[in-house]
Amino acid sequence: MNVKPMVPNVVQTFYDRIAAQYDQFYQDWDETVRSEACFLQSLFSELGFDGTARILDCACGIGTQAIGLAALGYDVTGSDLSAGELAEAKRRAAERNVSLRFEQADFRALADVFSDSYDIIIAMDNALPHMLTAADLQTAAQSIAGRLREGGVFVASIRDYDRMLAEKPAYSAPYVHKTDRGQRVLFQTWDWHGEHYRFIQYIIDDAETAAVSKFECEYRAVRRAELTALLLQAGCREVLWRMPAETGFYQPIVIARK
Repeated sequence: MNVKPMVPNVVQTFYDRIAAQYDQFYQDWDETVRSEACFLQSLFSELGFDGTARILDCACGIGTQAIGLAALGYDVTGSDLSAGELAEAKRRAAERNVSLRFEQADFRALADVFSDSYDIIIAMDNALPHMLTAADLQTAAQSIAGRLREGGVFVASIRDYDRMLAEKPAYSAPYVHKTDRGQRVLFQTWDWHGEHYRFIQYIIDDAETAAVSKFECEYRAVRRAELTALLLQAGCREVLWRMPAETGFYQPIVIARK
């Protein structure tokens, strides 16, 4: 499969620009790495996988999940479309003496980079809705399912778009993190056009002098029924959803078994 990146690739540009500041979304990035790895390890165990599972994080970003899972002893490969985020992930893994493989790859075309099959593929933190058309999302589902071994699982988290499409909020609630010099405030504004919304991410460091960073990108709100249907069409035999009230995780999670 030869899939060209989206043109203009607003997603790649967004993550290349924000890579050096992405850890600022978290009060304590290292603690998030640890806690999310433990959460995923528990989920994988429930799904029948032990520490020998081979994992591909196909939207690894700066390594928030991939590094934590590798630190627990899993055989992990991290891939991402953004060269900037991959460079940051490699640096952070090296600083923490965690060994894992990183490759640049579009998750709509994983077979262009990877010939192996994996026990588990993950795409956390609302990565899939960067697919701005139904066709792109379908291609992504087929690509991901194609790299799963029989019996393997795909695990992803996305926002609760079934609810959001009914409300179409104009902004996200702010995150406020205390820092050594003051506080950091992060929030997004959302400009809706049908099922698409253009967002602006603001990061405000309020120390002696306030500094504002601004980044823009776009999502397509994906309903759970749509993603379920596409994963089944791609060859998964079972698709389950687990909601935050059940898991304690901050986004709904989809689990698709091939």
